[in-house]
Amino acid sequence: MQFCVIGLGRFGSAVARTLADLGHEVLAVDQDEEPVAEIEPFVTQGLVLDATQEKALKNLGLRDFDWVIVAIGDLESSILITVLLKEMGVPRVLAKALSTIHAKILRKVGADRVVFPERDMGQRVARSLASPMVFDYLELTPGFSIVEIAAPEEFAGKTLKDLRIRNRFGVTVIAIRRKMPELKEAEGTLDFKEVTIVSPTPEEEIHEGDILVVLGSNEDIEKLRKAHGED
Repeated sequence: MQFCVIGLGRFGSAVARTLADLGHEVLAVDQDEEPVAEIEPFVTQGLVLDATQEKALKNLGLRDFDWVIVAIGDLESSILITVLLKEMGVPRVLAKALSTIHAKILRKVGADRVVFPERDMGQRVARSLASPMVFDYLELTPGFSIVEIAAPEEFAGKTLKDLRIRNRFGVTVIAIRRKMPELKEAEGTLDFKEVTIVSPTPEEEIHEGDILVVLGSNEDIEKLRKAHGED
């Protein structure tokens, strides 16, 4: 896939490098030379360019890209760039928002997806601190999330069918992360490797130490979390 990241602050640089690490083509753009020079060795191409200039932006040929990420921190510039991109026919634009009002404007002018990097990370940190058994959290839409949560001890030895998790808690187990023992013959030592069971069957038995990846409303996920006896 082809991605263009406009704005190479901490968020933009992290997105660009991660996409490149995943094997995608990434064009990284910023109006300052320093961030472009820093990221250029890690992406397909880096360009020093003022994306608020319509002519310069059009010359990038972004209509053929799968996603353009507007990671500009300045409110006015991010809105202008989003408008220009949609007018140019860019199919999908993701824009970084600084506030709720900023997000509303970005959606009004055509952004296909709006993210709040600082807010979202803050929520994830807060949830992990408040609920030690929650390992990761991803909000899909307001009130609806995917969460990694340690299987309660009483789940061990029982199948998903026996536990009736969906009926009892209202959430769906979409994957199970599990550590499996592995004998290293060369060293003669026992090690553990992590495996992920995607779309587990109802007959899948829960093991002690399993991490459940569940999908559901935040309210229903909270019911499952309380199965640990947490306050």
